[in-house]
This record gives sequence, C-alpha cells and structure tokens, in this order.
Amino acid sequence: MLAVARDGADLTRSLGRARRGYRVRTINQDGRVEDVLARAVIDASGTFGNSNPLGVGGLPAVGEQDSNDFISGPLPDVLGADRAAFAGNRSLVVGMGHSAANTLLALIDLAAAEPATQVTWVIRGGSARRLFGGGEDDALPARGYLGTKLQQAVENGQLTLVKRVSIEQLTPTSGGLLVTGTEREEPFELEVDVVVNATGFRPDLEMLREIRLDLDPVVESPSGLGELIDPNHHSCGTVSPHGERLLRHPDDGFYLAGMKSYGRAPTFLLATGYEQVRSIAAALAGDQEAADLVHLDLPETGVCSRDLQDEDQSETDSCCAPATC
Repeated sequence: MLAVARDGADLTRSLGRARRGYRVRTINQDGRVEDVLARAVIDASGTFGNSNPLGVGGLPAVGEQDSNDFISGPLPDVLGADRAAFAGNRSLVVGMGHSAANTLLALIDLAAAEPATQVTWVIRGGSARRLFGGGEDDALPARGYLGTKLQQAVENGQLTLVKRVSIEQLTPTSGGLLVTGTEREEPFELEVDVVVNATGFRPDLEMLREIRLDLDPVVESPSGLGELIDPNHHSCGTVSPHGERLLRHPDDGFYLAGMKSYGRAPTFLLATGYEQVRSIAAALAGDQEAADLVHLDLPETGVCSRDLQDEDQSETDSCCAPATC
C-alpha cells in the first residue's frame, strides 16, 4: 500500500465524508500504480521496514544518512546471502530486542568459521537482563533459549557488550566507519566495517496523511490502546485483551492492526494481532457481540515479565523471537 484516502475527499473535507469509501493506492503485480476502492481498510503493514535511527533522542546520528553503505537493517542474513559483508569484518550490533539477539548469535557462529570476525554489541541501557529473559522458565521456550544462548556468549567472551552507549556521530573513513558518542558519559569511539541497526521500529504514517487518525501521543498507536501498551508501564505479558473498539479511528471503517497498531511500543506478539483482526472482521460483518468478545492469553515470563522493565525501551524491536512470532 502506497497511500489511502477517503474517495474524493482529502483530510480537510468533512461534508459527506462518512458516506465515502476508501481509495487505496497500491502497486500491482506488473509494477504499475493502481487504485483500489474499498468499504473499509485494515492497515496491517507493520513497522519492520521503518527502523528507528541510531542516534539519541529519536534523531539520526550526525552523518547517519551519509553512512548508509555501512549500515544494515535488522536481521541480515549473516550466514547466507549477506555473509560476505560480515565475514572477517568488524561488526557493531546496536539494540536490545530479538532482532539484535538473532543477529548476534549468527555472528558468533560466523566468527567460529571466520576467526577474524569481530563482534561488538552496544546498548543504551545499563543492563541486558530483560533480553536474557526467563531462560528455561520462559513461557515461550524458543525465546527463552535465545536469551540463554546470548547470555552465555557474553559471559564466555564471544562478543563484547558495551552498556550505556549513546551514538552521536557516524563518519566514513578510509578504514571503515567511525562511530563516536558517549559511554557512561565518557567519550566512546569505535571503528567498524558494518553496523546492524536493531534499535526497533516506528510506524510509517506518511501513507496515512489523508486519513483522520486518533493516535496516542506517546507511542503513536490508536489512542484507546496507548495506555494499555505504553512500555513505560507495561510489558507484553501485561497488555489487556483488546479488539475493534479500541482500534477505531475517526474515519469509520479504518483500522490499524498488527504490529503497526502498537506504534513505537516494542511489546507486540502475533497472538495479539490475530485476535485484533478477528475482532475487526466480526465488526465489519455486523457481529459486534463477537467483536467485543476478545480472548487473549499472553505469557508473563521471560521478557514478558512485568518485573523486567528496562530503563530504555527505545532500542527494542519486539517481545518475541522469530521462532515464536
């Protein structure tokens, strides 16, 4: 989806707006732009393609846009298609979600086969305990296994973990990319060959400029959902069941669902998205009773535990590992 609007009415037009359907701009299978008319729209386009910047305060680091040749997005195929970019090189992984964990473990495997490979992991917070999770006690075993392996790798010295790092500037050099900033308020400097940006995601709202949205000012989710998922107060295990009523927007028939409905909150689980879409579909079919009957059983162990709130949630991507989500 490239964009969506009320058919024949921009954001400012109110007269007769509720009677109009939606015009959805897409690219068809032939690569041509095509408009599709719809009675309702569920935007479940996710946030994976729209990473947070590497810099502090939600802003790109100085020089970040000029350093794209050195920056990889989340979950590169380290052991496959992208192997050449990492083998024998100095890699820096930034972030503390499961995208970072999977990439770090793949890099450790690569280093075993290519000993010149160097792996550094930086986080903004002072502890990686939340990502290490509940181990064998995690309600999602694959996720617990992922955290356990990563913790062992740090303890065994297979990678270097640097805490409380703020990246302020990226500078391409003749030898790679110079990453500078602060570490515990002291100068931080590291030259690397590739940076993996695993700092999490934010929703692309540009495509929705002509839709009347009601968004939470903190996490950019539907406003009714915001206080339930705010990572300052909740983990993925403490989110209440919710459905169509909390996902509505002022333009009737338009919904955000799935990971995009969580905006910048990093606590989304696929089980939540499935129930969201079921509830919306029931409402669109005219069965509001079924739409309101929401059931959700989420794990409260591992990184979903309510007692593992991290001091900086802005560098996490999701509460689940790819094996479980």
